[in-house]
Amino acid sequence: MSALRAVRVVTEVAAVDREFDYLVPEGMTIGVGDRVRLDFHGRSVRAWVLEVDVAVEDRELKSIAKWLGYGPPLELLPFLQWASDYWVTPMARALSASCTMKLWKALPPTPKKVNVHHVGPTYAPGLWQCGPTRDPLDIVLSALAQTYDSRGSLLVLTPTEGWAERLATRLAHRGIAVAKIDEWDKCRAEWPVIVGARGAAFAPTPRLAGVVVLDGDDDSYVSEQSPTWNAVRAVAHRAERDNAPLWITSPMPSPLLLELFGAVNVDDDLEGRWPRTEVIDRRLADPRDGALSQEALRAAHTALDSIEGVAVAVILQRLGAGRLLACRRCGELFRCETCGEAEVDVDGSLQCRNAHAPREPFCRDCGATKPRSIRSGVTTLARDVALQLGQPVLEVTATSEPLPLSTRVVVGTEAIFRHVRRCGVVIFVDFDQYLLGAREEARRDAVYAVAKAGRLVGGRRDGRGLVVLQTRRGGDDVLQSLRNADFARFMQDEVATAELLELPPFGAMAEIGGVAGPAYAKALREAGVAVQEVGERFIVRAPSNGELRALLARAERPTGAMRLAIS
Repeated sequence: MSALRAVRVVTEVAAVDREFDYLVPEGMTIGVGDRVRLDFHGRSVRAWVLEVDVAVEDRELKSIAKWLGYGPPLELLPFLQWASDYWVTPMARALSASCTMKLWKALPPTPKKVNVHHVGPTYAPGLWQCGPTRDPLDIVLSALAQTYDSRGSLLVLTPTEGWAERLATRLAHRGIAVAKIDEWDKCRAEWPVIVGARGAAFAPTPRLAGVVVLDGDDDSYVSEQSPTWNAVRAVAHRAERDNAPLWITSPMPSPLLLELFGAVNVDDDLEGRWPRTEVIDRRLADPRDGALSQEALRAAHTALDSIEGVAVAVILQRLGAGRLLACRRCGELFRCETCGEAEVDVDGSLQCRNAHAPREPFCRDCGATKPRSIRSGVTTLARDVALQLGQPVLEVTATSEPLPLSTRVVVGTEAIFRHVRRCGVVIFVDFDQYLLGAREEARRDAVYAVAKAGRLVGGRRDGRGLVVLQTRRGGDDVLQSLRNADFARFMQDEVATAELLELPPFGAMAEIGGVAGPAYAKALREAGVAVQEVGERFIVRAPSNGELRALLARAERPTGAMRLAIS
């Protein structure tokens, strides 16, 4: 009779964050990372194998019911354990991120790498500041050539799935074996190149030859699910663990990326790869103007006279409550002196969402004491733009269908960037909703929004399109940087502000919300943890991620839905 064998597993039941031992039936072959089915307290559940050849001793153990297929490879498990610890999430969630609902019982062969003989510019590993219209294929091909002799896959992350699809097609046309992230079996079989959006950070390839992250500061790399996780931070750790080179591009690197790399490489002709930008100060405009100023109208009519399919894109991004306060007399917007966010009326005083410096409701510019609310919406805007241009207008939101070929004018949120590939002019009707958004990254988001618009209208070197910014803050440093396509000083200011306010990477922060959020915050306070209450959110701060995790571990998590966002 053969000796009994046991394995250690973790089930897909994330609420039970523990490991269990099960017997392996005679004749069943099981490896580390494999997916199995077993009986768990009377329920038939899936599980992952974390360890084999576990000592049985004299314990009475249940047996594995069925081998289901391959899971993440053995080499990936240390990274998944790190991700579980770093973002304070059960191991089952990290394992789920590296798998698909579909089960895979066979893997395809691994194709040979193709030497692309890249003749374009060479990009050394590191952080690269690139204009938004720079063709990312040059960077990917350069990385591919430099990792040709290295074992493992070149992992390429893009902000959107559509971008990943187009890039994978272009690489495949060059004879390169490419696996898209939804082709899990090819990723698991270590195909030469893996391309995908945020989820590709957990691609199940055993080893990385290199990593390329395009637009590393894009918001899409941060998961909105609870607990949140950052794909850029994840692949940076994977690259370090595999001793693999890392390339990250950004139109304007954030303090987090600057801290991660320490230095930034500037691409050639940075200014020429940014779009032509025109800033219109609405405080100086005729108050009888509609949603579009006279200057914006002229730019729109010029674009309509061109041969562009979609001639005009008008964007209104509704951030926060979509409401700003402005001076009734001079039109100056009310903003916090400490962090620059928009101020709101709270019990008769003005303050930002973090209550940095509450004050009396008066205008710092002219002294008037009567603010007025500025409200706006995409549907109303679409109607007004149609009247001003005398053209049919299509409203575009996140739920919109693909655009009809006859569309010439679109009005909507940033969903326009996913539906439109090229246009003549992009008009931000209220750019202050970016500049004064209720987020620490709001001003950087303003720059990134213009970068995305630049990909639609083309760079200055092309002399094709235009980005129009309507604002009541004509002298803002962000607008000056966009006019000149020079962000050196703005980047320095962002680092200084992050350090002053102890924002990442100079501090760690956890944001707690949801139904069970108040109970967890109360338990943390009772355990001696300082918790800041901001509206319906609770904030815990610490000097580092490790210290933050230690603070959060002082209290048991209550039952019920809870959102935990780790920065």
